[in-house]
Amino acid sequence: MSESIAYRSRAAWGTTAMLTCFMLLNFLDKIALGMVAVPLMAEFHLSPSAFGLIAGSFYWLFSISTVLVGFVANRMPGRVLLLAMSVSWAVLQLPIALAGGATAILVCRVLLGAAEGPAFPVAVHSLYKWFPDSKRSLPVAVIAQGAGAGLLLAGLVIPFVTQHWGWRVNFVILGAAGALWSVLWLCCGREGPIGEANPTGLAGAQHAGHVAPAGTVAPARMSYRRMLLAPSVLAVFLITFSGFWTLGLTITWLPAYLQNALGFSPGSAGRWFAFVIVVGMPATIGLSVLSQRLVRHGASGGHGRVQLVSVCLLAAGALFAALAFVPLTPVQKVLIFAVAAALPPIAIALAPAILTEMVPERQRASMIAILTAAGNLAGAIAPAVVGRFVQTRGIHDVTGYEMGFAMGAVLLALAALVALRWLDPERTRAALLRATVTVG
Repeated sequence: MSESIAYRSRAAWGTTAMLTCFMLLNFLDKIALGMVAVPLMAEFHLSPSAFGLIAGSFYWLFSISTVLVGFVANRMPGRVLLLAMSVSWAVLQLPIALAGGATAILVCRVLLGAAEGPAFPVAVHSLYKWFPDSKRSLPVAVIAQGAGAGLLLAGLVIPFVTQHWGWRVNFVILGAAGALWSVLWLCCGREGPIGEANPTGLAGAQHAGHVAPAGTVAPARMSYRRMLLAPSVLAVFLITFSGFWTLGLTITWLPAYLQNALGFSPGSAGRWFAFVIVVGMPATIGLSVLSQRLVRHGASGGHGRVQLVSVCLLAAGALFAALAFVPLTPVQKVLIFAVAAALPPIAIALAPAILTEMVPERQRASMIAILTAAGNLAGAIAPAVVGRFVQTRGIHDVTGYEMGFAMGAVLLALAALVALRWLDPERTRAALLRATVTVG
């Protein structure tokens, strides 16, 4: 059975819709703490540095659990893992709503991060079982926009709920939403059929022109050490890290930047936050459609995706640098931030597709999990780094926030240049094959 025969459009896109809602809940959980930063810091008398520590604690076990569950996903149905995660999220919201101090919130966020860490790689791995390689860019971008939809919903709803019923009620609502999704997935979730017919081949072998060296047979598995030390794989990790860095600082510090540094009221800050998210959603979808069309029209999947991602990262870096070094009004700063933040997520959406062109299908889940874990280290680092700048300059001083953004600009530019120089999926796949066959 070929992948084209196994592909079932209606079932595939139905699963995509469910996983988009799954990622929406995932990012609602992530952003909720940042959206209630001002009242929470006031209630518990937290300094910016202390709040940055609590926000970053979400990622302390995030990467470890991501990798561990990724290896499990190589052998266990994604349907079961996704259900277990969603139930855990729902349960862990309630202790935050009832927390009597900052320590309790920190502990809950650590556990919630461990439960949410594997969400994206397991969702992508499950989605890849429904779509052949030539059709994967768009559905992955769509489920990534579940994250954007979650951020948008948070910007509109959380300030309203906080204003009328207090910040704790937000976490009760999140728990109920997670429970509802779990019931729906239990009834409707299924495993996709693609990949079962070619379990030992390379994931990217279906591309036109993607052929193994003459006389070789694609191995079922490769050495993780050899794969992880390949320059192209390291470059994929770096572009992913830079994308998650931008996402991490947006989630954690954009609401406070809008309200405390730029002087917007809580309501206006929430609306501007929603605007930033709205700008980013069509950008990622549009860029993913462009990438998919390039592949369909004969462009090299790897090179087309790499060049597109690199250009976006360079442009985002230039815009973030402008916030720190060009005199602008508050409204102009928000507009520039919106465009700058809209571009790096394409790296998160396309990186798994680039990576899976180079690795065996049976190791896809674990490699995507390792990629996500490495990228999400930025989520632990970025809030703390920006928090240190903010504390040094003062919570109402715009300079502290923008120097943190400038550090992100340097990272984005570096990642783009490294990708342009060293990220070559086709050459790396061939080299890994030769090395593996020779050793074997």
